[in-house]
Amino acid sequence: MSSHPPVRAVLWDFGGVILSSPFEAFNAYEAAHGLPRDFIRGINATNPHDNAWAKLESSRIGVDEFCRLFAAEAASRGHALDGRIVLSLLSGRIRPEMVAALRAVKRRYKTACLTNNVATGDGPGMARTQEQAAAVAEVMKIFDLVLESSKVGVRKPEPRFYEIACERLGVRPEEAVFLDDLGINLKPARDMGMRTIKVAAPAAALAELAAILGHPLD
Repeated sequence: MSSHPPVRAVLWDFGGVILSSPFEAFNAYEAAHGLPRDFIRGINATNPHDNAWAKLESSRIGVDEFCRLFAAEAASRGHALDGRIVLSLLSGRIRPEMVAALRAVKRRYKTACLTNNVATGDGPGMARTQEQAAAVAEVMKIFDLVLESSKVGVRKPEPRFYEIACERLGVRPEEAVFLDDLGINLKPARDMGMRTIKVAAPAAALAELAAILGHPLD
């Protein structure tokens, strides 16, 4: 018998789960401009709680200061890179199969979007065009709660970010499932008692979610 109570809420990361991963855009830019593969990701993963990226996502600094700090971090790794270019790569493609699953889940469970984002672009998805912003806005309407790091001042993987989500949904961590594409973001949620799913391939992640919920996603 499972030691978990019944699921009452499903929490979703946005970029890399509902949207295609920004890492895909990063890699394409790197390949086109002669940078080592995963160079941008490596910068963002170094000193992850206090680097330029972390400070921008929690609104501790603005874009200009981010660009100055990010350029210094890139230079320390041997390459010149403008932070504004990196910000322009953040908006991914909406994954229709994930949106369909979100709609199905919404009929039975509370839902929340937990997104690390920055106060640039348009809305939680950091859209760069009006068409993209409109499409993201329609997805955001599905969620019961949208929690943005740039607005609450904390970010994944800080435990307080997950605590806020649970408090606002009125659930305990043990009653929640959380989907994210980064293991570093899943670990604190799991430590709090959430069931977690690492999203690499959407189909596999959705099959795992259906197994946890105990019924098809329809």
